[in-house]
Amino acid sequence: MAVTMARRGRPLLPAVGRAFSSSAQAPASRLEQLRQRLAEEASAGRADMVVSTKGKRTPKPRWLKAPIPSGENYTRLKDTVRRLKLATVCEEAHCPNIGECWGGKEGTATATIMIMGDTCTRGCSFCAVKTSRKPPPLDPEEPINVAQAIHEWGLDYVVLTSVDRDDLPDQGANHIAATIRNLKERSPKLLVECLTPDFRGDLDLVSRVALSGLDVFAHNLETVERLQRRVRDHRAGFQQSLDVLKHAKLVMPRGLTKTSLMLGVGETHDDIMATLEALRSIDVDVVTFGQYLRPSRRHMPVKEFVTPEAYASWQEIAEEMGFRYVASGPLVRSSYKAGEFYLKALLEQDQSKEA
Repeated sequence: MAVTMARRGRPLLPAVGRAFSSSAQAPASRLEQLRQRLAEEASAGRADMVVSTKGKRTPKPRWLKAPIPSGENYTRLKDTVRRLKLATVCEEAHCPNIGECWGGKEGTATATIMIMGDTCTRGCSFCAVKTSRKPPPLDPEEPINVAQAIHEWGLDYVVLTSVDRDDLPDQGANHIAATIRNLKERSPKLLVECLTPDFRGDLDLVSRVALSGLDVFAHNLETVERLQRRVRDHRAGFQQSLDVLKHAKLVMPRGLTKTSLMLGVGETHDDIMATLEALRSIDVDVVTFGQYLRPSRRHMPVKEFVTPEAYASWQEIAEEMGFRYVASGPLVRSSYKAGEFYLKALLEQDQSKEA
């Protein structure tokens, strides 16, 4: 995401993240200084770090303005999605980046395909995707149609995501794995990232997806441990999600693990630090931070708008802790073309080492 962030003592930078090697960490004192600075700013309630929405309707800050979707590539991707009857999380989740991602120049346009339909069996309080206890049956042609669409777009990196399907015996794991295999068969050099459900903690189902040829296994914690029940469906859980990420890391022959956190839902500095430490303890490679935006008045309200300066500070802290890549900014979402560019470079670097 091309969000400009100011770092103390540094020039404005156009990128939201960069590759970071855990072998090149700065001294521990540097990390402690960053932690102390964020703690002091949080306790002081600094106006330039947080815009509170408590007790009143607050308009979105200027840094949350997104461009109106347009462009030749935007139209082309939208037409292909309609023709092949595909769903995208870009549309279903009302992503603010759809104009930039879909309207990018040739070779940079990106869409995140949402498979297994557009209706989820869960009801998270932040999510705009439709919910039902019994969604329509899966489309058996979807794995082939997705592979065809990606081949037509000429992409070299694709992101898949899915709704939860607690109504199915395998919760959709076999369908997801089949989609990944079809993508790899049609386009052998294609890099595939998949944002997966938690499969209610069934690690055998996690393995089916992780071993299907995936390059990046992503599963989102969404928020800190203390706020899980407020933010996520009751069938989700902090430890359950950590177990999913840990198992994927253990069984994947190669590739990266990734998760994302929404900020602005009531989390504290200590909450975020504890979450990052838990993620590093299971060797998660990639973490992203982005602002929660309320899809409608039926969803949970925004507690605060976190500023670009605060996101820059969290990026520094996460990098100092050893995450290989960090993307952090108000409009950053779990899959975004700038992040995919850096992840692609990381994956290719790892593959060259194996060769």
